[in-house]
Amino acid sequence: MPDLLYLANSRLPTEKAHGLQIAQMCEAFAGAGYAVTLVTARRRNSPQMRAAGDLWAYYGVERTFALRRLPCLDLFRLIPAERVPHVAFLIQTLTYLLALALWLLPRRADVYYTRDLFIGLLIALVRPRATLVYEVHQLHRSPLGRRAQGFVLRRSCAIPITGHLAERVRALGARRVQVEHDGIRRARFAGLPARADAKAALGIAPEAFVVGYAGRLHTMAMSKGLDTLVDAIARAAEAGAEIHLLLVGGPEAGVQSLREQWAALGLPPDRLHAAGQVPPDDVPRHLAAMDVGAMPLPWTEHFAYYASAIKLFEYMAAGCAVLASNLPSTAEVVRDGESALLPPPGDVAAFADALLRLWRDRDLCARLGAQAQQDAQHYTWDARAARIRAFIEGGG
Repeated sequence: MPDLLYLANSRLPTEKAHGLQIAQMCEAFAGAGYAVTLVTARRRNSPQMRAAGDLWAYYGVERTFALRRLPCLDLFRLIPAERVPHVAFLIQTLTYLLALALWLLPRRADVYYTRDLFIGLLIALVRPRATLVYEVHQLHRSPLGRRAQGFVLRRSCAIPITGHLAERVRALGARRVQVEHDGIRRARFAGLPARADAKAALGIAPEAFVVGYAGRLHTMAMSKGLDTLVDAIARAAEAGAEIHLLLVGGPEAGVQSLREQWAALGLPPDRLHAAGQVPPDDVPRHLAAMDVGAMPLPWTEHFAYYASAIKLFEYMAAGCAVLASNLPSTAEVVRDGESALLPPPGDVAAFADALLRLWRDRDLCARLGAQAQQDAQHYTWDARAARIRAFIEGGG
């Protein structure tokens, strides 16, 4: 059985989506026939995550892969995580790379897999003949970062997560490229309750029309457009729509800001439901309560071209009608009028019109959700891992 080292400079488990993706891909790679070891950094976690249990239990994955945490400088012990400056992150990264280099000295693997440019650079330098797989989630902006990224791409199997990103990595010199969007763990969505039952379990009237959002409200200091969604719900309410909003995620400060916006717009307080941060394995039952899964991202280069949001695929798997900004990265996965409604990003009036259309035409809402659920079956982690293994071994 070939060995695969998944190298991640991350604190795990984490409340952020990349941790879920990493854990589920390790499980999927094990299912594809690799002996997988996930190699992360040993760092102090947040109080919430320390109480969450071990990685396998938190993410609801099987213990089919090993976990190794490498000792490295942990500045979180001195400074709260949310206040660690960029320089401190760089120092922590360098100490992880040093620990990784020492740990790798007596070891060899058939495949080295990472999402991290710095780790890719290390492997390309110390294991120049190894099979390196670099999963690309962004392009680095600085000239030095671009040169480093090009160096790694020319020496690796590149797995960009969007088609546009694939074009850009080819321009940087990547020779072996295969696009792989994010996906779902099919077992998480087996046996979900009926929508009315899922609503009732959350204290929401079964007949209520629920628009939901799952995930963090900001990423890399960028808003994810929830203020646009709330404004659109208020505008739809002026036309008579009675829409509930279910928020699953955080942080709490962002949720409180939306509560204040909701109240300022005169929307009924009993139509806003905030579940807070819930364990990943508990997310599907919340998605099952949503008639519509919303992703109102603003137009930024990152969201437009490089984002492959797990929430999109999980909305689809739960049978939600998708309401998302019409961005190139999103349009690679869902089709306007077939599996989703895709108004222009930031356009409150267009989002309000889409909400009214779905609220008034429940058959349309159900058809969009059914098509999205059918399409989601292509985007599973198991299928993704199998395709990546075939790509690695096929020399394509």
